[in-house]
Amino acid sequence: MRAATVAVVEALARAAVELARIIAAGSLAGIGGESGGINPDGDRQKTIDIVADRLMREALRTAPVAAVLSEEAELPETLDLDAPLCVAIDPLDGSANLENNISVGTIFSIRPKGYDIISTFFEPGTAQCAAGCFIYGPQTILVLALDQCVDCFTLDPRAGEFVLTGRDLQVPPDTPEFAINASNRRHWSGAVRGYVDECLAGVNGERGQDFNMRWIGSLVAEAYRILIRGGVFLYPADARQGYREGRLRLLYEAHPIALIMEWAGGAASNGRTRILELSARTPHQRVPLIMGSMRAVRDVDAIHQTVEPLFESSDAPLFARRGLFR
Repeated sequence: MRAATVAVVEALARAAVELARIIAAGSLAGIGGESGGINPDGDRQKTIDIVADRLMREALRTAPVAAVLSEEAELPETLDLDAPLCVAIDPLDGSANLENNISVGTIFSIRPKGYDIISTFFEPGTAQCAAGCFIYGPQTILVLALDQCVDCFTLDPRAGEFVLTGRDLQVPPDTPEFAINASNRRHWSGAVRGYVDECLAGVNGERGQDFNMRWIGSLVAEAYRILIRGGVFLYPADARQGYREGRLRLLYEAHPIALIMEWAGGAASNGRTRILELSARTPHQRVPLIMGSMRAVRDVDAIHQTVEPLFESSDAPLFARRGLFR
């Protein structure tokens, strides 16, 4: 199984080298702008999204993959039913950020094929045997969770291959930084507001230290920053239409990022439950995500254990009715 997993990562890496070249060329590559299409999750597709999806699918056809579930397709595509692995992938996460020259990425989850294709993707995140993300920024980087370890590889553009540059990454445990889109404060639950207010209170508050706030708006960039610097990232559910179940996709965003965080000594939850314990009900299910150092994630979880869900018909835990300390 490990040899098959490595073959999948190598295939994705070859596609990432080409995608990195296209992204670096920008408008010079002639693929700027929107394609006019809408993906199955309702997001407008850019031409680069379609190109990235094609590159990754073509690569996976050369690897021992039974089926691939992509953000850009409604259902999993069967490749080789005799193959031992299935892959869930976001071919290009955050493509809108390219207009501002901000890092974007490819996120992937690898899991053993189960009884059938569909049920394989609906198993909890603990079923993953590997996960990772390519980050297309000042350097193109592969963060790979494999064999209970998280390693970092940097693309050597001259050789066209990834070189190991960081072994056994560990999330720094006590960095006083948090990341959240503060413009949505009015939509947050009392619990989320309470946690952020504690951070903002600094040395005069209950946490007794000053915090910095970060917000890049790119999931792969946020995850990499936490791996290197520590802290906590929050993308909660909130009161807005379309956000009550969270916004990130469970199978090809939250699950793989959570595996990376945990194997690097950090944590990831939805506010009440470990992300890796969650199972998807639909291919493109959304979920809230809190990730970062174990202590910080546990602090946020502890607050949410004291409150009731606001939407009784929903399992979105990051919006609550009662106050922070009731």
